[in-house]
Amino acid sequence: MAKVAIVYHSGYGHTKKAAEAVHAGAASTGAETSLYAIDTEGNLPDGGWEALEAADAIIMGSPTYMGSVSWQFKKFADASSKPWFGQKWKDKIAAGFTNSATMNGDKHSTLHYLITLAMQHSMIWVGSGMMPSNSKTAHRNDLNYVGSFAGLMTQSPSDASPDEGPLPGDLETARQFGARVATYTQQVKG
Repeated sequence: MAKVAIVYHSGYGHTKKAAEAVHAGAASTGAETSLYAIDTEGNLPDGGWEALEAADAIIMGSPTYMGSVSWQFKKFADASSKPWFGQKWKDKIAAGFTNSATMNGDKHSTLHYLITLAMQHSMIWVGSGMMPSNSKTAHRNDLNYVGSFAGLMTQSPSDASPDEGPLPGDLETARQFGARVATYTQQVKG
């Protein structure tokens, strides 16, 4: 059975909600799936580093703040230089997700940061694998309405509580994204 670890930081709860949907999608495939929240000081919970080393896939998530990951996620990324030095994550499957208040919000910069981090670790990146909902008949709650290929992008209005955003279509996109990454991991590693 493939092991999928989801490591994320969430400042206000919206990215946590997306992480939980990614987790549910990955778990629906039968993969052993776990969530690791980076705390407000940028630290993993006890056993987090060991769990990431034991995982077959690591899905990384951060809100997009000022065009990149949060400082808490950056602290985690910088601390990952220890497993990087020993190439502990080499050939693991990698994927990423982000949430911001606007439809664009420079979320692509955050995904590029996550891709670069994965490439630094010699990981194998998996994108969304979804066509965008970009026709005249598309609606906001359609799959991949935000239109990302590089990873998962979700959107929550700046004045919305985590109960109000991300919207159901983004959360279903997150579930399908998690299932895709877990299914691919099982095919390659399982």
